[in-house]
Order: sequence, then structure tokens, then C-alpha cells
Amino acid sequence: MGVGGGGGHATVSAPAEEAGGKDGKKGGSGWRVKVRLGRLAVVLWVLGSVAVWGTLHCNIRRAALRKAEEGLVSMCEERARMLQDQFAVSVNHVHALAILVATFHYEKRPPALDQDTFAEYTARTSFERPLLSGVAYAERVVHADRERFERQQGWIIKTMKHEPSPVQDEYAPVIYSQETISYIEGLDMMSGEEDRENILRSRASGKAVLTRPFRLMSNHLGVVLTFPVYLNDLPSDAKVDDRVAATAGYLGGAFDVESLVENLLRQLAGNQELVVNVYDVTNNSNPLVMYGSEVPLGNHSPSHICMLDFGDPFRSHHMVCRYRNKPPIPWSAISTPSGIFVIAMLVGYIIYAAWSRYDNVKEDCRKMEELKKRAEAADVAKSQFLATVSHEIRTPMNGVLGMLDMLLDTNLKSTQRDYAQTAQVCGKALISLINEVLDRAKIEAGKLDLESVPFDLRSILDDVISLFSSKSRERNIELAVYVSERVPEILLGDPGRFRQIITNLVGNSIKFTERGHIFVQVHLADHSNLATETKVQPVANGMNGHKDETTAVAASVSHNTLSGFEAADSRNSWENFKLLLSYEKNEMPYESLSDKVTLVVSVEDTGIGIPLDAQGKVFTPFMQADSSTSRTYGGTGIGLSISKCLVEIMGGQINFVSRPHVGSTFTFTAVLQRCDRNAMSDSKPVMLHPLPSSFKGLSALLVDRRPVRATVTKYHLQRLGITSEVVSSIELALDMLSGRNGSSLTSMKRLCMLLIECDSWSLKMDASLRSRLLEIKQNGCTPVSPKVILLAAAESNELKANYAVDSVITKPLKASTLAACLFQALGITQSSDEKHDSTGSLRGLLLGKNILVVDDNRVNLRVAAGTLKKFGAKVECVESGKDALTRLQVPYKFDLCLMDIQMPEMDGFEATRQIRAMEAKANEQADTGDDSETDGATRAATLHLPVLAMTADVIQATHEECTKCGMDGYVTKPFEEKQLFQAVQKFLDPGTSS
Repeated sequence: MGVGGGGGHATVSAPAEEAGGKDGKKGGSGWRVKVRLGRLAVVLWVLGSVAVWGTLHCNIRRAALRKAEEGLVSMCEERARMLQDQFAVSVNHVHALAILVATFHYEKRPPALDQDTFAEYTARTSFERPLLSGVAYAERVVHADRERFERQQGWIIKTMKHEPSPVQDEYAPVIYSQETISYIEGLDMMSGEEDRENILRSRASGKAVLTRPFRLMSNHLGVVLTFPVYLNDLPSDAKVDDRVAATAGYLGGAFDVESLVENLLRQLAGNQELVVNVYDVTNNSNPLVMYGSEVPLGNHSPSHICMLDFGDPFRSHHMVCRYRNKPPIPWSAISTPSGIFVIAMLVGYIIYAAWSRYDNVKEDCRKMEELKKRAEAADVAKSQFLATVSHEIRTPMNGVLGMLDMLLDTNLKSTQRDYAQTAQVCGKALISLINEVLDRAKIEAGKLDLESVPFDLRSILDDVISLFSSKSRERNIELAVYVSERVPEILLGDPGRFRQIITNLVGNSIKFTERGHIFVQVHLADHSNLATETKVQPVANGMNGHKDETTAVAASVSHNTLSGFEAADSRNSWENFKLLLSYEKNEMPYESLSDKVTLVVSVEDTGIGIPLDAQGKVFTPFMQADSSTSRTYGGTGIGLSISKCLVEIMGGQINFVSRPHVGSTFTFTAVLQRCDRNAMSDSKPVMLHPLPSSFKGLSALLVDRRPVRATVTKYHLQRLGITSEVVSSIELALDMLSGRNGSSLTSMKRLCMLLIECDSWSLKMDASLRSRLLEIKQNGCTPVSPKVILLAAAESNELKANYAVDSVITKPLKASTLAACLFQALGITQSSDEKHDSTGSLRGLLLGKNILVVDDNRVNLRVAAGTLKKFGAKVECVESGKDALTRLQVPYKFDLCLMDIQMPEMDGFEATRQIRAMEAKANEQADTGDDSETDGATRAATLHLPVLAMTADVIQATHEECTKCGMDGYVTKPFEEKQLFQAVQKFLDPGTSS
């Protein structure tokens, strides 16, 4: 019957579908014709509008270019005129100084001018000549008067090379000079070829003349200005011979052309828009730069040339002005044509919309309504499926795991225990796989919400390292973690999801790494960007730029990494790591006005890497590099996909760099919030793991030849309060202990341990190390011989027997295990306040407590009862919500109730609602009938039974429903000691509840 009924429905629906298909074909042909005509009209309209746009744009742009050229000519002419005027002012000041020399040196007998007077006067009036670095006066001396002149001055005339001047017709030795150029006193200005030409031209013309541009002592371009000094006034049309005969000397000064032009440009608006060059064009074929760059600009912007007249009749100069950047396209050349284009498009759109808008909207509405119904139905079905799968699959698996856990608490033979542990591991792997699939489904359905609770980031990383410590030791690979000091100790976010991301990435690295290292780093985003942004080019899509895999094979050389093997991402090099460390040490403490903290987390490995052709699908769900990957290494290919989604939900991004046969580096960012210890409330509990303070003030000497690994060890020692110094070999450590070669340990107080990396140990040191340490102690270099501790990745008992050491610390390092090893090695007794055992604390909470467990699954009842009884609780079990209400009568004899959610007849939600209603009624009766001094709030508290949901669901909606119906919290099945402790602590711990 059932099969026949289904076939009937199929036969009825098939003809209807065929009829609908025919109607759809007829309507579809007419629709296609309308669409084609509309498209043709749109194309023609757009082409016409584009043509109008281009025409208007070109016209407006040409007009703007002409206007820019006119502005350039105006600004260039203005600058040229002002430059000539300022130069003329400076020349006039030099001319006045020449008249001063002629008046007081030649017309006064004896001369009223000497070197000291000239130097003082020029120094005090230097403000009139700010562009002259100094002035000097050279007297004209003919050869016949040379001996008398030298005897009168008390020095001989020298050339520019400070050598005695050879015999010549006449000389021009400097007799007066400003203090700034006093070093030229006594030098013959006519000994230099260009200076000689300058002097001859100036006295022949009677005007100020200039040399070719050259570099002054200030490294600016400048010229030497020379002005003749005559014994008497000469007419303007005097002959050359008359001028030569009347010449008494020459006044000169070094003129700073660059400063003159820069001062001028600073005074004028629009200086940033123009590039000004000044040239000496006396020789047109080889113009000399007096100001500006010799390299021409790359753009072809308009330019303008203005001639300059500096008063030198023998030299020509001009100024070239051009825009610094090519004149931009005026906004009107874009806005006006674009406005017309937009108007044309709007008109065309209105016409087109009037033609086809109605049909489009009608069809779209119909499709959207249909899609909406399908999406809503699919969303409801998916949510129901998630809840059902979560409960129905996890419930029996939790029963299996709980029973296995109880079985492992019994006396088993070694073979039986091995079987049980193997089954437990497989069960947990299956639960993990189910959780991942459910996480992926929740992400796709948009049902995944993040918690916002305080957590200790460093403790989470230590827990992840613990998960993979045994595998890393089996493969003899370095597994390490480093967290920047700038990262806050307590953060606000979702610790479970953050741990999930790290666990997925480290798990993948462990899976695909056979040698080398796995290194987890956490830094602040600001510091990480500063260290890498100027050193490397970004790697797109996780690719490393190799053409084929053969170019990516690691060379057999040692690299400066954690293990010495090459890493895929060069941004994680030791140089960048040192930069990050320097920011930590030198910068002020990281503070921000925002409460948000952006972390950069990188997981680096030296595994097999990802093939280049598979790197584009790394984050695709259920996708492996190839079919052999899952057979060789296992896995489903969903972990990275979930990690990417979680990172994006946290407001970050994830990417990677991978090189085949070298390794991979995954980097992601996460946006969290700051959380002060004092601001943590009871509504947001946090499990902190305080580290022991017994080691504060101690010092250690670390021997490690790898700086990255040494920094990681120092990080863990620093967390315990231990200061440390690093040396690269045992010989250097012994020299430092003994104070040889200038080494000392004066900065290290209470040195009590010598930590040596296993690969830095030499078997030859076994015999001599102890004797050297004893000798150092006897010499008084150290008051107490430090404990020798070996850091190794192998088991400690075997290494301790083979090496002459006091203790062996097995890596990977984490603060808690390092502290435990140091307590034993150093013989330090841990204070009672620091000792804390979670199992013992849970037993203290549950011991003697009456607990009611409600669950319709008998296996889960047995698991829950057995777990609670193990910690000393008195347990009663019922199988339905109705039975629970029968047991829970006021006054309560139970301290706690653990309630399953999904049960027949009455589920956990309804049972809890009735419990709260019963409590409210009892409290109301007590308020009206009890005249004691006890207030209503206290009575309500005594009549409130803590009810915790026992759920196998991992859906956020289930947790919200628990809160709405009056439950106080929830625990997942099977019980984990840590989670159970957190759930019951605030209800059963008197100190917390008070």
C-alpha cells in the first residue's frame, strides 16, 4: 500500500510538470525576444553616451592645460624677477664694502683700516649679506713691489696650494678677510686660473663678475662674486687701460645660490607645485646647474624658461620652471561629462524600466517567495537534524566512553588495560570527528556563537603542547611555544574555540612533520607588522612563488631556526624575531585606547609541506592534498576549514606559506578583548593556573647554540621568575662562571642551575665538567655549585644514566612541568598554598553531598552515578522527569540535581519549570506565614535547588533554553573532572557561594 501510494503521487505530478514545461517554453521564447531587443537598445544608448562623454572630456582637459601653462609662465616670471632683485641687493652691499675699503685704506694716510677692523666690521654687518659665506679683500701687487709688500705684511705671498707664489707680473694676495674665511689670508687669488680670469674681467669691466658654479664648504652650489676696488672714481665710459691702471685691489665673496633660491621659494605660495632649476648657460652646449636636480623629471609636464640678469656681462643664466607633477585631470573634466553621462543613463534606464520592470519584479517576487520557503524549511530541518544527531549519536558514545573510563579505574591486567585504553582513544577520536562535522554544519547554518569569558592564553597553549608532547618525543622533533610579553595575561573571548584552532593547526603539523620542529608564536599585530612590513614581500594565496617542487627542496645546511632546519616563511626568521624581542624590551608598555587586542598567531613546522597544485584548496572542507594523504597520514580534511571559519568569526584572517619538502607556516589573527583581573565578575568565571613563586630571584645559565630555542627557554624560565643568561657552548659557560676572558656573572644573583641543551653537550665533558665546577666553587667564583640540568626531547631516565648531570628536563617545555622538574632538581619545597589538585578539590566538593541524577538512559545513569560516587557523593537515580518531581519535595534532601534534557513523558525543561514553580509557591507561603526575622531573600535562597542540565547537545540554542527554563547551568556527558568542578563549585563550595 505504501509503495503504491507513492507511485500514484508520482504519476499525478508528472503530467503537471510536463504541462508546466510547455507553458514555460512558450513564455520563454517571447521573453528571450524582449530581452534581446532591450539589450540592443541599451548597447546603442550606452555607445552614444560614451561618445558624448569623451568629446566633452577632451575639450575641458585641453582648456585646463592651457590655463595651467599660463599660470606656470606667471609664477616663473615672478620668481625670476624676485631672484634678480635679491641678487642685486647682495651685490650692492658688496659694492658698498668696496667703497669702504677704498675710502679708509687708500685715502687715509696712514690707512685707517686693518685686518682686525675689517674682520670686526664684516662680522657685525654680516646680517646684511646673509647669502655670502664670507668676504675678503685682495690687494693688487706688481712684481716690483712684492718684496716691499711682503716685508710690510710680514709674510710671503702664497698660491692656492699654500706654496710660495712663483714670479709673475702682478699678484692679488688677500690682506683683509672675514673670520669665516680667514684661512685664505695671504693667498694669491691670481694663482687660480678661474679666479685670475674673474679678476681680470672685473677690473676691465668695473662690474661684479661671477665664476662658474661650484660646491661651497656647506655643500651647496654657489659662485664667487668679484668686485674691483679703484684708487679714484672713474667715469662710466672709462677705457680698459684706465681701469687697469686705477685698480687698487679686488673685493670678493662666496655667494650661496641654493640658499638664495630656497629662501625665495619658501616665501612664495605654490612652491610645492613647481620645480625650479637655475642654470649657467654661458656655454649653451654644456649648461651648468646652479640650483635644482641634475636628473630630469620623469613626467612630461609643461615648462617655461626665464632669462636671469645677475649683472655679469660675461656670463648668461636662466631659470627653468615646471610643475612637480603632471597637471592633474580637472575634476570638471570628469564630473561634467560624467554628470551628462549619468543623466543619459538614467533617462535610458527609465525608458528600459518602463518596458520590462513589471515583468522582472513579478518574476523575482515569485522566485524569492519560493526560495524563502525552501530556505526556512531547510533551516528548520537542519537545526532539528543537528539537535537529533548531536543527542542520538553522542549519547551512546558517551555511555561507551564513560564505561571505559570506569573500567580503567578497576584492577586490570596490562593487556586488558591496553585494550581498554585503545578503545577509549578510538571513541574520543570518533567524538572529535562528530564534533567537527557538527561544527561545520553549525557554521553553515549560522548557528555558531562565541563565548565571551576571561581566559589565560598561556595556559591554553601549555595545554595544547601537553596534548602532543608524547608524539613530539616519539618523533624527536622540537615542539615549542612563545608568547610575547606585550600580550595581556588575561583576555576576554572564547577559550574553547581558540584552543580548537591551535589544536587543529598543531595537530596537522605533528601529523606531517617527521624531523625538525613545530613552533607556535603569539605576538601583538602592531609589533608583528612593524617587524615584517619592510623586509618581505607578501605571499599571495599562500603560494611561495616556486615554479616547481624541485626548486623548493631544502638544502642540507643549518639555518638559524628553532631546530636548524629551514622554515617555509622567511618572515619568521631570526632577524625578524630579534626585532620583535627588541620591541618588547625597548618600547613602552603596550597601551591602546581601545579594549580590543589583535593577536597574530603563527604555527611553523618543517614537515613535508603542501604541493603547489593543492595549496589553493587547503581550506576546502573534506579535501586532502591527494588520495594518498588520507591513507598515509589519516584525517578527514575538515579541521582547517573549521579553523578558517572560526578565525573569521573572531574578526581575523588566516593564511599560510608552504614549500614542498621544506614545511608550512600557518598564520592567523584574532580580535579579543582586554580583561583586568580586578574586573572579572562571578558571571564570567575563569580558571586561572597560577605558577609557583618559589623560583623568583633565582638565576640560571643556559647553554644553547640556537638563539631561537634559547629565547623560548628563557621565556619559560621568565614565567617562573628566573632570570637567565645564554651562552653558545659549555666552555663559554665555564669561562663565565670562573670569570675568565673578562666574563662575569655580577648581574646574576643566586645562580643555582646550569641548563644545557642536549645537542650542545659533548661526551668529552662528562669527566671534566664536575671537576671544573668544583674548581670554580673552591676558587670562590660561585658560592654554591650550580645544578647541571640537561634539556632533551628523549626520556629522562636513560639520559640521566648516560650523562653526568643532576637532572634531565624532557621537552617540550611548559611552565608547570618545568616548575615540577626544578622543584625536584633543586630540592625546593613547594608551599602548601601553591599545591592544588583538581581531583582532590572535586572530591572535597562532592564528598557526602546528596545528588539526584535524572536520565532516561540507564547506561548514562550508571556512568553518572559511578563518576559521582568515585568522588564521594551520595547518588540517587531516577529515569523520568515525573519521578524527579516525586523525589523533590520541600524541604529538599538533595544538594544538587543533574537533569537530562530529552526524556519521554516529561523532558528536563518542563521538569525544571515545575520545580521552580513549586519553589516559588513554597517561598510565597513562607513569606506570609513566617514571622521570624529571616528575610524573604534568605528563605528563597534556602529553597532554591541547583539544577544542572546533563546534555549531549552542543547547540547554543539548547544552552539558552536551559537558562530560560530556570536551570543553573549545564554539564556535557560524559563528565570531565575539570568541567564538573567548574560547574558545581559555585553551588557546593561554601567559600564561593558566600
